[in-house]
Amino acid sequence: MQTVGLAEVAAVLAEPSRAAMCLALLDGRAWTVGELATAAEVGPSTASEHVTRLRESGFVTSAKQGRHSYVRLADPRVAELIEHLAQHASHRPARGLKESVRVRRLAFARTCYDHLAGTLGVALRDGMVKAGLVDLGDGLTLTGRGRDVLAELDVVVPSRGRRPLLRDCLDWTERRDHFGGAVPAALLARATAAGWVLREPHRAVRVCVAEPFVRLGVEPEVLA
Repeated sequence: MQTVGLAEVAAVLAEPSRAAMCLALLDGRAWTVGELATAAEVGPSTASEHVTRLRESGFVTSAKQGRHSYVRLADPRVAELIEHLAQHASHRPARGLKESVRVRRLAFARTCYDHLAGTLGVALRDGMVKAGLVDLGDGLTLTGRGRDVLAELDVVVPSRGRRPLLRDCLDWTERRDHFGGAVPAALLARATAAGWVLREPHRAVRVCVAEPFVRLGVEPEVLA
């Protein structure tokens, strides 16, 4: 995310439709302008104007593919900013059964850009620490046992680069930390590809295979 003034950041996200678009983009996937228009409940031309403003402020990037232009968050730092702001926002009560179900699913497990959040994300952090897969003694360090278990699950641990392997990310529903970083991103990618989880609309994630998460230290009753 490029450096912009605090007032400009606030102004960009103060517009409800742009905020809704950013929340939708927290699922880590690329969206068309039309899909963002639907998510924000605005017309296509208005959505296009909002995307332009978001792009000019460094919140999103866009790329052309065939007839469609796809939009996604610029980088993990933008996602972290939006997730943290969501923690401080007041959330209105759910209206109706359908919305109540969606809110419960989001609270249990959802994507936070490219990693898991919610009850499952926090339980994963707690479990990996308790099982000795991650050491908190000197920052967040993936232990040898942690690397072994991930390898057994065919989760590829990225080579250390500019992005940290593990970092704490404050969860706005649990008010506790879940893991962000390159390793949790690789874990979500593997879980999705292997069918351990199913990514549903509105960022919700449904667990289909519990055993890999149990091996990572998540208590079985969390997954029941």
